[in-house]
Amino acid sequence: MKKQLVFILLSTYCLLLLTGFTGICQTYPIVDTGVQDFYNNTTIISAPIAGQAYYGQDATYGGNQPSYTNNGDGTITDNVTGLMWQQDMGSKISYSDAFTKADSLTLGGQTDWRVLTIKELYSLILFTGQVGGQQAIRMFIDTDYFIQPLGNTNIGEREIDAQTWSATQYVGLTMRNDTTVFGVNFVDGRIKGYPKYNPANPNISKTMYFRMVRGNTAYGINNFVDNKDGTISDNATGLMWQQADDSILRDWENALLYAENLNLAGNNDWRLPNAKELQSIVDYTRSPQTTNSPAIDPIFSTTEINDPEGNPGQYPYFWTGTTHLDGANPYSGAVYIAFGEAQGKMNGTLMDVHGAGAQRSDPKSGNANDYPTFFGPQGDVRYVYNAVRCVRDISGTSSLNDNMDFNFKIYPNPAQNKIAIISDHDLKIVSIFNSEGEMIFEQLSDKKEASINTMELSNGMYFIKVRTKKMTAFEKVIIAK
Repeated sequence: MKKQLVFILLSTYCLLLLTGFTGICQTYPIVDTGVQDFYNNTTIISAPIAGQAYYGQDATYGGNQPSYTNNGDGTITDNVTGLMWQQDMGSKISYSDAFTKADSLTLGGQTDWRVLTIKELYSLILFTGQVGGQQAIRMFIDTDYFIQPLGNTNIGEREIDAQTWSATQYVGLTMRNDTTVFGVNFVDGRIKGYPKYNPANPNISKTMYFRMVRGNTAYGINNFVDNKDGTISDNATGLMWQQADDSILRDWENALLYAENLNLAGNNDWRLPNAKELQSIVDYTRSPQTTNSPAIDPIFSTTEINDPEGNPGQYPYFWTGTTHLDGANPYSGAVYIAFGEAQGKMNGTLMDVHGAGAQRSDPKSGNANDYPTFFGPQGDVRYVYNAVRCVRDISGTSSLNDNMDFNFKIYPNPAQNKIAIISDHDLKIVSIFNSEGEMIFEQLSDKKEASINTMELSNGMYFIKVRTKKMTAFEKVIIAK
C-alpha cells in the first residue's frame, strides 16, 4: 500500500486513519431526545440555573440534535447515526414475515435492508411527544419525515395500538411464559416486550409494524472500558458512566440533585442521563431469568432489591432526566429504564410483564410509604423511589483531529450549495471525502478562510480535511438540499 491517507468508514462519527491516527471513535452516537422545555413535578417552568431545584434535567444539556434528510424516494437518512430508514412501514406483519420482507425489499435503489434492533429503533424516539392515556396527542417520532400510523379504533384497537417491533427478542419470558419481542411505541413513548404469538392461540403469530433500516451496522454496539476508578467509558457513544449505583433510591428531584453534585474520579460534570443515553447501556442478551443478573454488562455493578412481594433477585428502575408527557397531568412522570424485570400485577399475580430493558415512567414524587403501587392494564409496578447511574461526556471523543489545538468551523452545517471554512491558522489544502472514504474534491488555499461550492454534491454526509503547514484536522458536514 502506498503511504497515503486512507480512511475506513466505521460510522457517521468515526474515520480511522490507517497511517497513524489513533483517536476514539463514536460508532454509536446518541441522538438527543429533542426536549427543550423544563418541568418540575407538576408543570412547565422557566429554565433553572445551577443550584436551583430541577436543574440538570434533560433540556439542560444539548446533545446530537435530531437531523434527517428526506431522500425523496421513500427513504429517510438520519444525519446523526448514518442509518437510512424506510419512511412508510406499510401494513402490520408477523415477526417471521418481517425478515422475509427485509430480504426481498428494494427501496431507494438499495437492497441491503434489514430488520432493525431495538437500539436502532429507539434512536428515532423523541420525547417532545405526548399521549393522553390511550389517546394520541403528539407522536414520539418526527412525523415531518416518518409516517406513523395509529391503532384502528374501527376494529376495537386503541390509538396507542400501533407499536413498531424490532428484531430483538427478550431472552426471558413475559406475562404467562410468553415468547416476547421488544418494540417501541411511538404513539405513547415506551419500550415494552410484546407477545410474539397470540396468547389465546400460540399457533397464531401476532402482527405488528416494522420499519426497515440499512447502513451503520455498528450502531447499538457498545465498546466499554473499565477505567479502574469507579467509571466505565463507552467509546462507541463517547459517554462515561458511573460504574456502580450508590444503593440509595430517590425521587426524581433528588436524583437530579445527586447527579449534579457527584464528584467521581476527579470529575464533577456528571449528570442524570436522558432516556436515550441510559437505554444505550442496556444489554438485551441478559436478564434476571436467564443470567441471574440485570440487563446490563457485568462490567457495571447494580444494587439488588426485593420485589414488591419481598422476593430477592430483582433490580431497581433507573431514573432519567427525561419527562414523559402522559396522562391527566402530563408533567408529573419521568422516564425510567428497567434493568431488572419490568414487573406488573395482573389478576393478583406479580410477573414480568414487559421484560428487562423496558422503558416506562414513574411519578416524579410521592410518599414512600404509599409505594409500590400498580398501574395500568398490566398493573405496572410503580416505585417512585428509583436508582441513579450518572453519566458525563468523554472529552475529545467527537473529534477526528490529531492536534487538538487546531480546529476549524464549517458554516452552514448542514449546508446546501456552499460552505465556508474558517480557521485561526493559514490553510494549505482543503479536501472533501465522501462516506466511502474517497476524496472527491481538493483545493489549495493560503488564507484562514476557504469557500467551496457544493452544488454538485448529493445529499448525505461528507468529511472535510483541512491541512495547514504543520497540522491536520477533520470535521463532518451534512449536505441537505
